[in-house]
Amino acid sequence: MTDPIRLVIVDDHAIVRQGLRSILEREPDIEVVGEAATAAAALDLVAAARPHIVLLDLKLSAGSDVAGLALCGELTARTPAPGVLVVTTFLDERLVLEAIQHGARGYVLKDVDAVALVAAIRAVRRGESAFDSHSAAMVVRSLAASPSSPSSPSSPSSPELTGRERQVLALLARGLSNEAIGRELYISATTAKFHVTNLMRKLAVSRRAEAVYAGSKLGLI
Repeated sequence: MTDPIRLVIVDDHAIVRQGLRSILEREPDIEVVGEAATAAAALDLVAAARPHIVLLDLKLSAGSDVAGLALCGELTARTPAPGVLVVTTFLDERLVLEAIQHGARGYVLKDVDAVALVAAIRAVRRGESAFDSHSAAMVVRSLAASPSSPSSPSSPSSPELTGRERQVLALLARGLSNEAIGRELYISATTAKFHVTNLMRKLAVSRRAEAVYAGSKLGLI
C-alpha cells in the first residue's frame, strides 16, 4: 500500500482546524499528524512531524493579514520541504503571486468543496500545482496584465521553448495535471511529464507554479 499523505493544518481558528481535520480524516490516504495556530508552533510541529503537506492560512495573527507568507517561505526553504497549500479567505492577485514566490504549490479558498480540497492535496503531493478556478484565473489575468514587456525570442534572458512546450506551459497555467495535459494534447501522461520537465529546466525553476510565473513574465504565455 502507498504510504498515507502526512499533513499538518496551520490556522489561528480552532474551529477551522477541527473542521478541516474532520473532513480529511475520512480519506484513507490522508493522515492529519498535527495542528498549529501560530507560526512558531507550526515550525516546531513541522520539524517534529515531518509532514508531506502543510495546509496554511495566510492570516495567523490579529495584527497581520499575511503573516502566513513569511511562514510559507520558511517552510519551503527547509530540507526536505513540505508542499505548502494555502487555504485562505483572501482572493487577491498580489497575495496569490506572493504565495507562489514564497514557495506555495497551491492556493484555494476556504469555501472550496471537500472533493476539490482533497484533489488539491493529492496534486501537491504528486509535485503538481493546485489552484482553484478563481485563483488560477486571477494568476493568469494578473501576469498577462504585467507592465513588463515580453522579451524578444533572441534575448538571452528568454529561453527558446518549442511550440509543444509553450502549449504545455499554457496548460500548466490552468493548473492541469500531467494526465489532463496529455488528454488536452492527445499525448501520453509520460510525454506530458517529459515536456514539463524540459520547460522547467529551460526556465530554471523547480516548481510548476514558478514555471507559470516565469513564463508569463517572459511573455511566453
